[in-house]
Amino acid sequence: MKLQEGSIWRGTVVLTIAAFVTKLLSAVYRVPYQNIVGDVGFYIYQQVYPIYGIAMSLSLYGYPVVISKLIAERIAERDQNGITSVLQISFLFLCMLGLLIFTSLYIGAKQLAIWMGDGQLAPLIRLLSFSFLLFPFIALMRGYFQGHNHMMPTAVSQVGEQLVRVSAILFLSYSLITSGYDVYAGGTAAMTGTLAGMVTALLLLTAFWIRRENRGRIHIKIKSAEARSIISYLFVKGVIICVTNMVLTLIPLVDSFLLLSLLGERGGEGMEHAKLLKGIYDRGQPLIQLGTVVATSFSLALVPLISGAKKHRSDQFLCEKTDLSLRVALVIGLGASLGLICLIRPINIMLFENDLGSFSLAILTASVFFTTLALTISALLQGMGYEWIAVAGVFVAVATKSVLNYLLVPALGMIGAAIATTGSYAAMACFLYIALRKKLPFYAPQKNYIYSVVKAAAAMAVVLRLYALLVETWDDSRLFAVGEALGGVLLGAVTYLAIVIKEHVFSEQELSLLPLGNKLRLLLGNR
Repeated sequence: MKLQEGSIWRGTVVLTIAAFVTKLLSAVYRVPYQNIVGDVGFYIYQQVYPIYGIAMSLSLYGYPVVISKLIAERIAERDQNGITSVLQISFLFLCMLGLLIFTSLYIGAKQLAIWMGDGQLAPLIRLLSFSFLLFPFIALMRGYFQGHNHMMPTAVSQVGEQLVRVSAILFLSYSLITSGYDVYAGGTAAMTGTLAGMVTALLLLTAFWIRRENRGRIHIKIKSAEARSIISYLFVKGVIICVTNMVLTLIPLVDSFLLLSLLGERGGEGMEHAKLLKGIYDRGQPLIQLGTVVATSFSLALVPLISGAKKHRSDQFLCEKTDLSLRVALVIGLGASLGLICLIRPINIMLFENDLGSFSLAILTASVFFTTLALTISALLQGMGYEWIAVAGVFVAVATKSVLNYLLVPALGMIGAAIATTGSYAAMACFLYIALRKKLPFYAPQKNYIYSVVKAAAAMAVVLRLYALLVETWDDSRLFAVGEALGGVLLGAVTYLAIVIKEHVFSEQELSLLPLGNKLRLLLGNR
């Protein structure tokens, strides 16, 4: 039993590392891409990117998890025919789902582009629709391997997909733009790179599939009752898991449909100016992703831990891990969010060549704090078996974002959109925290550490403000902004972590459980 649990934990670590690398690549490449195509080109990419985000969620987070659970149950029962049945039924279901989404997107691409406010996006949507023909094969093989607790194929295909995707996007976009093509051609190149990444994932998984053991075919007759049961499970659980992992995709999707038209109506300068404003506003997306990449990777590791504690009815262990998770989320979220706000101008210049929209981006990066909390609490609730509450939290965020966009963007423009995004994540975090407290009535949060974290954040903000006043008049070049931003990040991180550690927000044992925790323990001195 201990051997099996150790194997499961190692598999979770492998997937967590792969998720961290993937999310880091997904956030970082947007910076050189924006530098290649400009703000209008970046707007074009960000308008259709949420569609790929949905495909990725289906093929990586949603259906592989559901299929792996069905297969693992039959492995435990030594039911080889049952495994084959799951694979056959799942494949048919996913193919029908993929074909339905592909057909809807391909035929409806022009109408979707019009709803987004830009009819020229239709070819990009049509090209991206082919990703939904690939996802059934990718999801099925990942689910099969994960069900056998073989996490390496998923991890390798995940990282390989992102490496090829990012490289192809940057290479193809640069080649077309420097050859004199317009930014819409650059967007088409990016979508081509995205498909190349998915094909790479499919090829890598196929290679693992060919090498797998027990390749003999088993022909069985599928019972209709069993088929209905599996399809029902795939539909319900698949939707739940996909939606809970799509909040960072669905909020930008709301902006894709609403923001351009609202900005165009407000500005009075036409849609071309609105596209530029939307592109500047979209600079905040990689900043949010970078700020939450640690939290989202950490949250993946929480689910099996919390599930195990819930299954074994270990209330004390559940409370300890919940409290530690929330502390980590608070420290990471508040530190990253406040640090980005304090250094937003040099970071904006360093990454995107100028300081346009810095105030709006400062408001937008405040959402890093709330997304970190929301994603962590969502993972905790999923681990305890309350997936529907996590889904409800996503709908709260989407509804809040939609309403606030209509209320604030006509009056405040980009600033209103940024407030709407931050407000939507804040509403989700509050909703999920209230739900968590209700589901864990015996959990009493240790509120004494909140003062220490706030004190550390305030000290960091003061230090960074003094630092900014000292250096802001020296130079205004992009090269100097790089030095200012990196120096500020280092100074702020050292100040913040030193106070957090000295205030004993985490014990030595807890620090040892965190990434680089053993290194940080050396800073404790003689406690």
